[in-house]
Amino acid sequence: MAMLDKHKRQQVRIDMASSFRWAVRHGLHEGICNHFSYAVGDNKFLINRWGLHWSEITASNILLADYDGNVLEGEGHVEPTAFYIHSRVHLACPQAVCAMHTHQPYTTAITLLEKGRLEPCEQKAVRFHGRLAYDDEYNGVALSVKEGDRLAAKLGNKSALMMGSHGVIVTGVSVAHTYDDLYYLERACEVQVLALSTGKPLVRLSEEVISSTAEQTKGERASAPDHFEALKRVLDRDEPDYKD
Repeated sequence: MAMLDKHKRQQVRIDMASSFRWAVRHGLHEGICNHFSYAVGDNKFLINRWGLHWSEITASNILLADYDGNVLEGEGHVEPTAFYIHSRVHLACPQAVCAMHTHQPYTTAITLLEKGRLEPCEQKAVRFHGRLAYDDEYNGVALSVKEGDRLAAKLGNKSALMMGSHGVIVTGVSVAHTYDDLYYLERACEVQVLALSTGKPLVRLSEEVISSTAEQTKGERASAPDHFEALKRVLDRDEPDYKD
């Protein structure tokens, strides 16, 4: 894949900065930890610089790095786990153009349950039916190529990997589509955690309803760019420095 030109890389940087700002607003962030990336071709990817709170990230803070860990554009360095996770996911999973890794609370809570799964018992959850992979074998902090490769293999051709005792990696063909899924996954997990907190069993939908509803939600997912443009308009009004 040919590398995106400078103009297109800058637009991706702006979109990524927007997604970081909104991850703070939506409660998906965790201090200066976690990372979003975007494969730009020629074994290179854009990723957030280490050490910044996501509320202060701007387009100029998004680094260009290669799969050997070298920073080619921008000032700062890539956090080690960010390199080992994202470089290997982008290398092994071509559908993962954009990859977002967080420890967002409700999604992570599902991964703490024994054989925890997002159950297709609610409309937002059905949106992810058949699209999630699960890693039930937490293997410590991702600080090696081997661990990055293991996580990438677990993700396979799915859209997201629920990482046991850890968090989630959500992937997609654009920043807009990936962030849209990241947001709705957290909302779906939040509803399930709240339902489970009652101590009552979850409602079980029929396979026919699950399949038909999953098909219907494809149209909803196609509107991700509209959702993301609306989010950017809010930032243009309230936090226009994200584009800097």
